[in-house]
Amino acid sequence: MFLGHYALALAAKRVAPRTSLGVLFAAAQLPDLLWPLFLILGWERIGPGTHGFLAVTFTYYPWSHSLLMVVVWSLVAALIYFAITRNRTGCVVVALLGVSHWVLDYVTHLPDLPLYPGGPLVGLGLWKAMTATVLIEGVMWLVGIAMYVRATRSTGRAGTYGFWILLVILTAIYASSIMSPPPSDLRAVGWMALTGWLAPVWAAWADSHRKMIPISTWQ
Repeated sequence: MFLGHYALALAAKRVAPRTSLGVLFAAAQLPDLLWPLFLILGWERIGPGTHGFLAVTFTYYPWSHSLLMVVVWSLVAALIYFAITRNRTGCVVVALLGVSHWVLDYVTHLPDLPLYPGGPLVGLGLWKAMTATVLIEGVMWLVGIAMYVRATRSTGRAGTYGFWILLVILTAIYASSIMSPPPSDLRAVGWMALTGWLAPVWAAWADSHRKMIPISTWQ
């Protein structure tokens, strides 16, 4: 899943209004932010797939995507966030968003997600049904955007154009991945995936130019 993770982060802004959208984006995508680093270091491996959502085979990624390690990384991220901000609500939301990544991946992935390093592999395989995947993820994306937009208001052009351009780019990346062939160079995948770190940075910048509006005015 891709847009679905970001959708939960957008929706979570209502629950954690003091937490930057950039932090929420990073929390929701935490395993996918760690994965390219571990791939480049040789700690995890991938193989060629077929096309679209299955263009890459996730052959070995227990340190970034096993349930146990996702929980560990999520708790570490939440504790670091709390140490910096003392925001208890934000701390809990960061932890939950991190774990939600594994839950959504469990629904979409083939049985390639380990419960713990060296443990059994699980996954419901929604990716095999491309239409259903796009429909479910698309609805989540639209709902997440709507919840964020109704709860915040732009304070300038950066908060308007910066935010919407980011959404357009993420949507375009998702659309292009639907029918993507297997990568020609597996070694380059990790380096390309590092660009995922730009999304939280961009989201933090756009969110800093928006403000929460009173709950009574949410529509």
